[in-house]
Amino acid sequence: MKKYFENLAKALLGQPYGSLSSGEKNVIDSIAENKTLTKNINESFHETLTFGQLVADKIAAFGGSWAFIGIFFTFIVCWMVVNTLWLIGDAAFDPYPFILLNLGLSSLAAFQAPIIMMSQNRQVAKDRLEQKATFEVNLKLELELMRLHDKFDELKKELNKQ
Repeated sequence: MKKYFENLAKALLGQPYGSLSSGEKNVIDSIAENKTLTKNINESFHETLTFGQLVADKIAAFGGSWAFIGIFFTFIVCWMVVNTLWLIGDAAFDPYPFILLNLGLSSLAAFQAPIIMMSQNRQVAKDRLEQKATFEVNLKLELELMRLHDKFDELKKELNKQ
């Protein structure tokens, strides 16, 4: 069987099987075993996520939504209105320039930014897996088309001989 893989790799890619990348070996193996390469990257990727990573993704998804912007804008406006109205009555707990509000906003940004970056890093890793899978499928398609073309040429030669 090893000889078959060697011959297939040399015939299709012009390289010995041992010098192929893992993606190219997957393609040669799938051609030799007549198996498909396609797989759902989303399912396999999400199965490996930890609870913390899933929570970070949910926080990042909510933090980048219009719902968050609306709720946050409403909160800030209410904070300012309440503290401005109470300021007139001399009972404001965070008078203008709203230093407590600024501290809260800074703290939120300090916690939210790394969470969003973690989520983006995972998305980049997922994109790399998808690109690798797409490359393998495209390579297999190209090699299978080359094999089909060769078979068609052989059939054409046989028909011309008759």
